[in-house]
Amino acid sequence: MATKIRLQRHGKKGKAFFHLVAADSRAPRDGRYIEKLGTYNPNTNPATIEMNFDRTLHWVQVGAEMTDTARALLSYKGILHKNHLLNGVKKGALTTEQAEEKFAKWMEEKEGKVQGKKDSLSNADEKAKADRMKAETAVKEARAKEIAEKNAPEPEPEPVVEETPAAEATEEAPAAEAAPAEEAPAAEEAAPEAPAEEAKGEE
Repeated sequence: MATKIRLQRHGKKGKAFFHLVAADSRAPRDGRYIEKLGTYNPNTNPATIEMNFDRTLHWVQVGAEMTDTARALLSYKGILHKNHLLNGVKKGALTTEQAEEKFAKWMEEKEGKVQGKKDSLSNADEKAKADRMKAETAVKEARAKEIAEKNAPEPEPEPVVEETPAAEATEEAPAAEAAPAEEAPAAEEAAPEAPAEEAKGEE
């Protein structure tokens, strides 16, 4: 029986996660399997991979085939590297202690890289959050300013002084003053005529 390490799809549309299983290569993708080896969730950043290291290594050592994605996951978790070191021990190129030491060193470097990526993602998230808060604060301040300007009382208009009537009044005043002066000579002219009328009466 040809055994294959592959992924079984689970989850909902657009949010799939996978089980890593050892199954008969003739079985359907999501059908019966021999053993469940772990899970793979690509929806997180970085992706979450949980795996039974010893059992997965056992299936690799007994010659189980792997799909491309399963091979990438096993390489990421160090199972293929550990298998390579164990094969070197079998051939006599390494001792068990040397193989363990090399694998421990590899795992330490790998964990450092993964932690560095997590830290950079965390810093990027914090920076993005700070930028969003800054933009929101600017928008709030602009809205508050608009509301304050809208609700501010309008200044009272200054009274407009009309100069035209005053000018007309000034022009009319000399004319009124001049009128009695014109009437005065007329009265003086009428005064000498009175004796003439009296003289006619005496005759």
